[in-house]
Amino acid sequence: MAPRKVSFAEKRARARKVITLLKKAYPDAHTSLNHTNPLELLIATMLSAQSTDATVNIVTADLFRKYHNCQGYLAVPRSELEQDIHATGFFRNKAKAIHGACAVLQEVYGGNVPQTMEEMLQLPGVGRKTANVVLGNAFGIAAGIVVDTHVTRLSQRLGFTDKEQPEKIELDLMQIVPKRDWILFPHLMIYHGRRICIARKPKCAECVVEKLCPSSLLRIASHTPKKASARRSSKNKTGL
Repeated sequence: MAPRKVSFAEKRARARKVITLLKKAYPDAHTSLNHTNPLELLIATMLSAQSTDATVNIVTADLFRKYHNCQGYLAVPRSELEQDIHATGFFRNKAKAIHGACAVLQEVYGGNVPQTMEEMLQLPGVGRKTANVVLGNAFGIAAGIVVDTHVTRLSQRLGFTDKEQPEKIELDLMQIVPKRDWILFPHLMIYHGRRICIARKPKCAECVVEKLCPSSLLRIASHTPKKASARRSSKNKTGL
């Protein structure tokens, strides 16, 4: 028998309960990328691709002392910027994207970071994830929901989506997560994903939302029928 399809109404109700519990568990959830203005957050987010936030924060500690605005990034050869961000990986592509984005920002927006999704997506190297990070955390604008590896993994485990592509996952989440929580939701997922719902061995016994999770290892184990090994052993002996 095929499993019963869960409605969006049911998912919305469960999502609200999950969010409430995670807010209590992680009252200080916020972006871990250090920044003091929208441009710094944009640069840090671009550098975070295929890198860790910890590594990015180490790199930007010096980077942001050296470059204070778009003009600063554009004033140096790309090869110099590549060396500055080398530790984050994919430094050539990232340096190219940073130069490209800063060129557009300087020419079109006077060096300021725009505040709409449409304008953000016109910047080289900026996709929906980066745009959502900046709009949400720098400006408090809930244009969508950030979908990274943690959000993807936990959303799938919690039964909020069965999609694989970030854009489709985001659309599913936008239908069940209250808009007031669009900015905070990814931070809650990331905090919980790093501490409890880790990729290889989730700590279900320590999870505050375990009772709401259809993928709970504890629940799956409790519903696994015990093997009738004694009966099979008896049949083997009698040849029946």
